[in-house]
Amino acid sequence: MALRAAAAGRIPVAPRGLRAVFYSFSANVPLYQPRTGPPPEPSTNLYVSGLSRHTTSESLRNAFAEYGEVLDARVLTDGITGYSTCCGYVRYQTMEESAAGLEAMDGQFLDGLVIVAEYAKPKPRHLALEDNYPAGGYGLASVLDMSI
Repeated sequence: MALRAAAAGRIPVAPRGLRAVFYSFSANVPLYQPRTGPPPEPSTNLYVSGLSRHTTSESLRNAFAEYGEVLDARVLTDGITGYSTCCGYVRYQTMEESAAGLEAMDGQFLDGLVIVAEYAKPKPRHLALEDNYPAGGYGLASVLDMSI
Protein backbone atom coordinates (compact mmCIF):
# COMPACT_ATOMS: atom_id res chain seq x y z
CA MET A 1 0.00 0.00 0.00
CA ALA A 2 2.80 2.41 0.90
CA LEU A 3 4.58 1.60 -2.37
CA ARG A 4 1.51 2.48 -4.39
CA ALA A 5 1.15 5.78 -2.52
CA ALA A 6 4.81 6.58 -3.11
CA ALA A 7 4.54 5.72 -6.80
CA ALA A 8 1.50 7.95 -7.12
CA GLY A 9 3.54 10.84 -5.67
CA ARG A 10 1.57 11.26 -2.49
CA ILE A 11 4.48 10.28 -0.19
CA PRO A 12 7.86 11.89 -0.94
CA VAL A 13 10.62 9.35 -1.41
CA ALA A 14 14.25 10.22 -0.78
CA PRO A 15 16.44 9.52 -3.82
CA ARG A 16 19.16 6.91 -3.55
CA GLY A 17 22.63 6.56 -5.00
CA LEU A 18 23.91 9.05 -7.53
CA ARG A 19 20.51 10.73 -7.76
CA ALA A 20 20.86 11.78 -4.11
CA VAL A 21 23.95 13.79 -4.97
CA PHE A 22 22.26 15.70 -7.77
CA TYR A 23 19.00 15.97 -5.84
CA SER A 24 20.80 17.69 -2.96
CA PHE A 25 21.64 20.69 -5.14
CA SER A 26 18.90 23.26 -4.94
CA ALA A 27 17.63 24.94 -8.08
CA ASN A 28 17.99 28.28 -6.32
CA VAL A 29 21.76 27.88 -5.75
CA PRO A 30 23.92 28.05 -8.88
CA LEU A 31 26.72 25.49 -9.15
CA TYR A 32 29.13 28.22 -10.29
CA GLN A 33 29.78 30.89 -7.71
CA PRO A 34 31.32 34.03 -9.24
CA ARG A 35 34.43 35.36 -7.55
CA THR A 36 33.95 38.14 -5.10
CA GLY A 37 36.34 40.87 -4.17
CA PRO A 38 38.68 42.97 -6.25
CA PRO A 39 40.44 41.42 -9.24
CA PRO A 40 44.12 40.62 -8.77
CA GLU A 41 46.56 43.39 -9.57
CA PRO A 42 48.55 43.10 -12.81
CA SER A 43 51.85 41.31 -12.37
CA THR A 44 54.35 39.35 -14.40
CA ASN A 45 52.91 36.09 -13.04
CA LEU A 46 49.89 34.52 -14.76
CA TYR A 47 47.66 31.79 -13.33
CA VAL A 48 46.40 29.39 -16.01
CA SER A 49 43.50 27.02 -15.29
CA GLY A 50 41.54 24.54 -17.36
CA LEU A 51 44.64 22.74 -18.61
CA SER A 52 44.47 19.25 -20.02
CA ARG A 53 45.95 16.36 -18.06
CA HIS A 54 48.33 15.92 -20.99
CA THR A 55 49.72 19.48 -20.84
CA THR A 56 53.33 19.60 -19.69
CA SER A 57 55.37 22.52 -18.42
CA GLU A 58 57.24 22.56 -21.73
CA SER A 59 54.08 22.74 -23.85
CA LEU A 60 52.73 25.48 -21.56
CA ARG A 61 55.97 27.42 -22.03
CA ASN A 62 55.85 27.00 -25.81
CA ALA A 63 52.24 28.19 -26.01
CA PHE A 64 52.93 31.40 -24.07
CA ALA A 65 56.45 32.05 -25.44
CA GLU A 66 55.23 33.62 -28.68
CA TYR A 67 53.89 36.63 -26.72
CA GLY A 68 57.08 37.42 -24.78
CA GLU A 69 60.07 36.02 -22.93
CA VAL A 70 58.86 33.35 -20.49
CA LEU A 71 61.08 33.05 -17.43
CA ASP A 72 59.23 30.12 -15.90
CA ALA A 73 56.27 27.94 -16.85
CA ARG A 74 55.07 25.29 -14.44
CA VAL A 75 52.15 22.86 -14.47
CA LEU A 76 51.16 21.95 -10.91
CA THR A 77 51.08 18.24 -10.12
CA ASP A 78 49.64 16.20 -7.29
CA GLY A 79 52.33 15.31 -4.77
CA ILE A 80 51.17 11.73 -4.31
CA THR A 81 50.04 10.59 -7.75
CA GLY A 82 52.19 12.90 -9.88
CA TYR A 83 49.23 13.69 -12.14
CA SER A 84 48.50 17.22 -13.31
CA THR A 85 46.08 19.31 -11.25
CA CYS A 86 45.02 21.03 -14.52
CA CYS A 87 46.43 24.43 -13.56
CA GLY A 88 49.76 26.16 -13.70
CA TYR A 89 51.75 29.39 -13.63
CA VAL A 90 53.58 31.33 -16.32
CA ARG A 91 56.04 34.10 -15.41
CA TYR A 92 57.09 36.71 -17.97
CA GLN A 93 60.04 39.10 -18.01
CA THR A 94 57.99 42.33 -18.14
CA MET A 95 54.47 43.52 -17.35
CA GLU A 96 53.79 44.36 -21.02
CA GLU A 97 54.63 40.81 -22.09
CA SER A 98 52.40 39.34 -19.38
CA ALA A 99 49.52 41.60 -20.46
CA ALA A 100 50.00 40.52 -24.09
CA GLY A 101 50.10 36.85 -23.08
CA LEU A 102 47.00 37.25 -20.94
CA GLU A 103 45.01 38.95 -23.71
CA ALA A 104 46.10 36.46 -26.36
CA MET A 105 45.76 33.18 -24.46
CA ASP A 106 42.69 33.75 -22.26
CA GLY A 107 39.89 31.62 -23.70
CA GLN A 108 42.09 29.85 -26.27
CA PHE A 109 42.44 26.12 -26.89
CA LEU A 110 45.50 24.32 -25.54
CA ASP A 111 45.77 20.55 -25.94
CA GLY A 112 42.08 20.30 -26.76
CA LEU A 113 40.67 22.31 -23.84
CA VAL A 114 39.79 25.97 -23.39
CA ILE A 115 42.14 27.58 -20.86
CA VAL A 116 41.53 30.55 -18.58
CA ALA A 117 44.45 32.90 -17.94
CA GLU A 118 44.43 35.59 -15.26
CA TYR A 119 46.89 37.51 -13.16
CA ALA A 120 48.15 35.42 -10.26
CA LYS A 121 47.26 36.53 -6.76
CA PRO A 122 50.18 36.97 -4.34
CA LYS A 123 50.66 34.17 -1.86
CA PRO A 124 49.26 35.15 1.56
CA ARG A 125 51.73 35.41 4.41
CA HIS A 126 51.40 32.62 6.97
CA LEU A 127 50.37 33.83 10.43
CA ALA A 128 52.74 31.50 12.27
CA LEU A 129 55.70 33.31 10.69
CA GLU A 130 54.65 36.62 12.24
CA ASP A 131 56.51 37.68 15.40
CA ASN A 132 53.35 38.69 17.25
CA TYR A 133 51.41 35.48 16.51
CA PRO A 134 49.67 34.55 19.79
CA ALA A 135 50.49 30.84 19.67
CA GLY A 136 52.47 30.78 22.88
CA GLY A 137 55.23 28.34 23.70
CA TYR A 138 57.81 27.51 21.09
CA GLY A 139 56.01 28.27 17.84
CA LEU A 140 57.60 28.25 14.41
CA ALA A 141 58.60 31.91 14.68
CA SER A 142 60.41 31.24 17.97
CA VAL A 143 62.23 28.24 16.55
CA LEU A 144 63.38 30.21 13.51
CA ASP A 145 64.79 32.98 15.74
CA MET A 146 66.68 30.61 18.05
CA SER A 147 70.39 30.33 17.48
CA ILE A 148 71.94 26.97 18.14
